[in-house]
Amino acid sequence: MLSRVTRDPAALPRLLLTLLVLALLWPGLEHSELDVGVLLNADNQRDMGRFLAAFWPLAHSTDFLVLLFEATVQTLAIATAGMALALLAIPASLLASRALSLSAASRAGRPKPLANLLRWPVRGLLIVLRSVPEIVWALLFVRAVGLGPTAGVLAIAITYSGMLGKVYAEIYESVDQRPAHALMQAGSGRLAAFVYGILPNAAAELTSYTVYRWECAIRASVVMGFVGAGGLGQQIDLSMRMFAGNEVASMLLTFLILVLLADQLSRLLRGRLA
Repeated sequence: MLSRVTRDPAALPRLLLTLLVLALLWPGLEHSELDVGVLLNADNQRDMGRFLAAFWPLAHSTDFLVLLFEATVQTLAIATAGMALALLAIPASLLASRALSLSAASRAGRPKPLANLLRWPVRGLLIVLRSVPEIVWALLFVRAVGLGPTAGVLAIAITYSGMLGKVYAEIYESVDQRPAHALMQAGSGRLAAFVYGILPNAAAELTSYTVYRWECAIRASVVMGFVGAGGLGQQIDLSMRMFAGNEVASMLLTFLILVLLADQLSRLLRGRLA
């Protein structure tokens, strides 16, 4: 005889949690002034249809392809140069992490006040760097250094250094720290403990996240082009102002290919380091 199915004891808490989420979500939707009905408006649908119809056929003239190639190379250069400068946050990530703390390696595991005196200001600096979006930094640097890729490179470098520093520090703490702690207790220096105790275990995750951030930097460099930072974004802005939908479609397709290549590169590197 089958036993009687009992009622799920977690049903009521789940229902209350769902109602709470909906109650918190509703004011957000109201304040965002979300109106899905505009997509069903006949005039808007005709305008979107004409805009999308202009995407085909793709622009493929020789002069445009040369311009597209130069803008693509400039976008990659902005993203790569910005990421290269952002990697200067690696020393900050080592200071912000407790993975190489001598107090963490000891049995007591209690952080020393002197260590916190250095660690928390570094973490605060990383928060400041990543709290301002790169598009805002780009606007500031366009005013300071003028139009061009320099503003985009500096904006990516500042914002992404804060992001990389924070996530790198957390990755160091998430891997097995016992090899590094054993090395430090045996008299090894912190840098050697990091290279031989933490880096081998964290290399795959560090590489994957770095390539992902490089992919994000490519997208960010395109967005910052709309404020005059060069690259594909600036060309897309010019083509949209001239209502050249076929040129916009060609550049969007190029951007999609760049993101796909970055994703494949991340998968390849992660597989090699796994």
